[in-house]
Amino acid sequence: MSLLLSPLDALAERLGLAPSSHRLAVAVTHSSYAAEHDCESNERLEFLGDAVVDLAVADLILTQHPELNEGTGSLVRSRVVNESSLAEAASRIDLATFMRIGRGVQKEHGLERPSLLADAFEAVVAALYLENGYEAAKTFVQECLSEGVAQAALHPSDVDPKTRLRQWCEAQGLGTPVYEVTAEGLSHDTTYTAVVVVDGRRSWGQGRSKKAAEALAADVAWRERSA
Repeated sequence: MSLLLSPLDALAERLGLAPSSHRLAVAVTHSSYAAEHDCESNERLEFLGDAVVDLAVADLILTQHPELNEGTGSLVRSRVVNESSLAEAASRIDLATFMRIGRGVQKEHGLERPSLLADAFEAVVAALYLENGYEAAKTFVQECLSEGVAQAALHPSDVDPKTRLRQWCEAQGLGTPVYEVTAEGLSHDTTYTAVVVVDGRRSWGQGRSKKAAEALAADVAWRERSA
């Protein structure tokens, strides 16, 4: 990689896009920045990218996991194509580093929002699709999400940990679990710590997203109390 490349051109090179890609610039432009600078935001690309991600993951499930039927395949896809999973994929390519956001969103630490990162990931996928075709976009999506698909395919019908803990608490008459989440680190390298309180007792979990930290804390709490 050339040292003369701008940060965005460096990202374009990593993704296999042309230098100074206009669509990539749009893909990393949040609506708050677009409103302040009278330019195009990534919302339309995100709309297209959402469909491309769905198709690429469905393609991966169909070709790599023939043991899954339509129902279990849909469950696996829903556990991989979601805000938390896509935000984690965005973090792995340091997408927050390249995002253009407005002053207000920056002040509110908006780059820590999983929704913002997930939308940007889908917008980048759309840019790949429009410039290099479906095969390039599919390859990128599958490289980013194949591990998540493989993990979900091991136990496709599992109830997520938070739902399992809530159902168990209700059955035991313990009320609804209460979660508290804190974040530490830079916007592109954030660690989330979740505490879940059940009947006055606390359990902890950490992850690269709020949802992942809460899920781990819920799993720990359930294992500690249901054993």
